[in-house]
Amino acid sequence: MSFPNTWYAQTSLPRAARSELNTVETCDICIIGAGIAGLTAALELTRRGKRVVILEAHQVAWGASGRNGGVVSPGWAEGSGAIRKKLGLEQARTLFRMSVEGVDIVRHNISELALSGCAPSAGTIRVKRYDDAAGVKSHIETMRRDFGYEVNFLDTAQVRERAHTVRYFQGVEDPNALHFHPLNYCLGLAMAIEAAGGEIFEHSKMLAWRHEGSDKVVETAQGSVHCQDLVFCAGGYGGLELQKLSRAYLPIATYVVLTEHLGDSIKNVLDSAAAFSDDRRASDYYRVVEGDRLLWGGRITTRNEQNEKALAAMLKADMVAVYPQLAPVRIELAWSGLMGYSTNKMPNLGLLEPGVWACTSFGGHGLNTGSICGRVIAEAVCGENRRYELFKPYLLDWNGGPFGRVAANAIYQSLKVMDFVQERFRG
Repeated sequence: MSFPNTWYAQTSLPRAARSELNTVETCDICIIGAGIAGLTAALELTRRGKRVVILEAHQVAWGASGRNGGVVSPGWAEGSGAIRKKLGLEQARTLFRMSVEGVDIVRHNISELALSGCAPSAGTIRVKRYDDAAGVKSHIETMRRDFGYEVNFLDTAQVRERAHTVRYFQGVEDPNALHFHPLNYCLGLAMAIEAAGGEIFEHSKMLAWRHEGSDKVVETAQGSVHCQDLVFCAGGYGGLELQKLSRAYLPIATYVVLTEHLGDSIKNVLDSAAAFSDDRRASDYYRVVEGDRLLWGGRITTRNEQNEKALAAMLKADMVAVYPQLAPVRIELAWSGLMGYSTNKMPNLGLLEPGVWACTSFGGHGLNTGSICGRVIAEAVCGENRRYELFKPYLLDWNGGPFGRVAANAIYQSLKVMDFVQERFRG
């Protein structure tokens, strides 16, 4: 299957073709999936001297890791408040610090490995679509007091100096977050893994796996891998071959569009290099790329809509609702992608059985969380610590089977209604 036609693909580094597995390979660890989690885990393991083989059903970063919004910020798809309610403050604080570590992993890898084409840019701004200065300040104080994390308050005037729309009120600026070119980042990680002796086979979908003595044997159409440890990092495109893990997440689609070049008129929309999002339950997220184009994402469904014309019209309507001045602007590219979403919105991370690990389901917040989870699994495989046990309360929650998709769509629609009512009566 060819690489999807996205802005990232059009502006990527050369993507050297990697061979399909057609031999019998032996290694210490076999990783299923060459997205950001699998690549980070492999890099961490090769740095520790382990022999690693990655099996990718398509191409490196073909899935969500290579076609997302490109924003790397702390936190999990499940909010810190909900994590705190479930696990208590100390564990919530530990998990939040780990999410910050995930941001640092990305930043450090770009710098240490001198990864080209990543174009990292600092800062995110998360805005309110109704007037709630007290609520925003309370959130900022909670992050400082309970989680030791500093962010900046922006009043309505400051937000509107940066984002020229009357739809926005107060905002939270995070200068420690960043946004970048995720596909080039993943391609850079892949080259670093191979330079360290790791192997990556593309177009090599895992069909099945089995025990053979103390080893695990992974079968593909043309070959097999014998390994001591097996790590599942497949995202929204994994299937029944993942066995019980396939019943613990839903493939959820999200959508992205790219405008034409806006030239100097981009300043009539945004006057900031930060990546923007709103704090709605069903949010928009966007940033400027190439100096004068908007890369805009949003919406979620359980249907992977591939009609580019329909996608363009749908997300352009969302853009114009915020920025009416964009009405004449042409959408040049539109694409969708599937992400793995567990019902609890936390990763499926941990030990499935001796020597078999899960590292997946990052719920649309995968650039930092996939990175830290890749490191956590590498540490676990090498026996360095047991940080993975923090995620045990979330591991393998049932996805609801055929009713899970129906429920997910119903929840999303209800969240949209809640957002609308909140903005209508408080904006």
